Amino acid sequence: MRVLHAKGVLTGLALTGLMAYACIALLNIQNKVTDASKTVQSLQAQLEQLQEDNAALQYAIDNQDDPEVIEDIARSELGLVMPDEWIFYDGGD
Repeated sequence: MRVLHAKGVLTGLALTGLMAYACIALLNIQNKVTDASKTVQSLQAQLEQLQEDNAALQYAIDNQDDPEVIEDIARSELGLVMPDEWIFYDGGD
């Protein structure tokens, strides 16, 4: 009887150890999935921003002869102003 009881205890301990290992492994996998999900969300946001940037650049290319597009690029990219124009900057918020 004592031999059977010892085998049962060893089996119980082995199963308990296996269950603990499985729980730890499952938590580790869950953390990796959470991290991967955050990475996917970040990359999706970057993709959307790049698509918007590409659309704006494509518009500028397609309309490069349009005076309004030329003026907008001159103002935003080069900081140019019209000869009779004055720019005032407000240092406050």
